[in-house]
Amino acid sequence: MSTDQQLISNYLSGDEEALKELISRYLKPVYNFIYHLAGNKENAEDISQETFVKAWKNLKKYNPEQNFKTWLFTIARNTAIDWLRKKKSLVFSDFDSDDKNVMESTLSDESPQALEEIILSEDKKHLLEGIEKLSPMYQSILTLRYNEEFTFKEIGEILGKPLHTVKSQHRRALIQLRKLLGAPN
Repeated sequence: MSTDQQLISNYLSGDEEALKELISRYLKPVYNFIYHLAGNKENAEDISQETFVKAWKNLKKYNPEQNFKTWLFTIARNTAIDWLRKKKSLVFSDFDSDDKNVMESTLSDESPQALEEIILSEDKKHLLEGIEKLSPMYQSILTLRYNEEFTFKEIGEILGKPLHTVKSQHRRALIQLRKLLGAPN
């Protein structure tokens, strides 16, 4: 299996099949990520398509030193935000705020439960319903972390946030999710 960088290099050298392989590799994960932000199939399809068009147009500018998946998900997030701003279907303070809720930010999480433990103890459908009730920022962080398996550093790059902010928001997202699911602290 070719690496992302090999596929990009092959495409830039004229191999159209390399681009098709690269797109098929990331179409489903990008769509799933965008779906969590957009909330419906039609918008997610349109935004995904626009994401891949933008990536294709900017592929010559891609820096091979950078992780391609991180680069692509950054484009996906920015495209989704731009698209949704035009549609005015979300309150974008949810994306940009650092959740200035002093009570929550000072809560300590002495026994952090991994999301995997919640999945094992709760029905998956119930879990997904709980995640959908979270703010778009929290949904993004949990999706990137657990579905796409990005590191906190990579999530910070995608979301344009410092590492400590991503870690803090991740912790707060898990706290809120536990409350929504009625799980013990």
